[in-house]
Amino acid sequence: MAQPIGGAVARPLSAGAIALMLVCCFSWGFNQIAVKLVLPEIPPFLQAAIRSSVGMVVLLIIAWARGVKLFQRDGTLKAGLFAGLLFGLEFVLIYRGLMLTTATRGVVFLYTAPFIVALGSYHFLGERLSALQWSGLALSFAGVALAIGVPQADVDASVLLGDLMLVGGGALWGATTLIVKASRLQKAPAEKGLAYQIAVSIPLLFGAALISGESIGKMPSPGALTLMAYQSIWVVGLTFLLWFSLVKTYSASKLSAFSFITPLFGVVAGYVIMHDPLTPAFGFAALLVIAGLYLVNRPAKAA
Repeated sequence: MAQPIGGAVARPLSAGAIALMLVCCFSWGFNQIAVKLVLPEIPPFLQAAIRSSVGMVVLLIIAWARGVKLFQRDGTLKAGLFAGLLFGLEFVLIYRGLMLTTATRGVVFLYTAPFIVALGSYHFLGERLSALQWSGLALSFAGVALAIGVPQADVDASVLLGDLMLVGGGALWGATTLIVKASRLQKAPAEKGLAYQIAVSIPLLFGAALISGESIGKMPSPGALTLMAYQSIWVVGLTFLLWFSLVKTYSASKLSAFSFITPLFGVVAGYVIMHDPLTPAFGFAALLVIAGLYLVNRPAKAA
């Protein structure tokens, strides 16, 4: 088994790291609502391609301001391009899958990603979760499924294909996290690791939009442009940078487990903004997620 990297296995997340993860999860949860609100004016693949393009500009400005040399040779090219390929394909699968299945089913299947990270971390990074921490991971996933509600009964082959695509998107999300943690990207600036991913995703997403025949009929409204700015500048340019900075420092398994909070924020945002109904069991489900995260973040002995 691989040796633990950077001593991050046994160390619980600090209060600061938890606070930053809550900011990221809240932002990602609202981002799902932003995507839905913009869909009538900008189709999904074009949304993703535009947000990556603008996010790349924001990232270049941040790197320049902080003096980060993105184009200096440091042996990260192969890992960076591979991570970028997975990152781009992840969003292709997610957006295409959501065209076939429902958003509620999609959220549940996408958030199998923490299990992928936990298994990969065990085999490739030397991170080991205790039986109690594995129970916490399962408890959080159960809480997400309960919060979303019971899936619809009329499931056909098309819906199942969409579900499978979302599982694939979650797996690629987990794989990208593991590559950053296990490769030379671990020692590279977070801006560089994210730059690889965004840069490679741009042609992939524009290609998907072209193949799907997507186009923008007229100039989007100010509201749509504001939401696109939120997705591009804040979510891609800043919260993704926060995420990859945290991945370089803390246990990948424990960080990934915190993403279970994202769909809870998404459900609340949908209730407040779009007046989507909350399931009666939502409060209990939220407690399950929080309890599960507490168990996952309990100190464990290194492998």
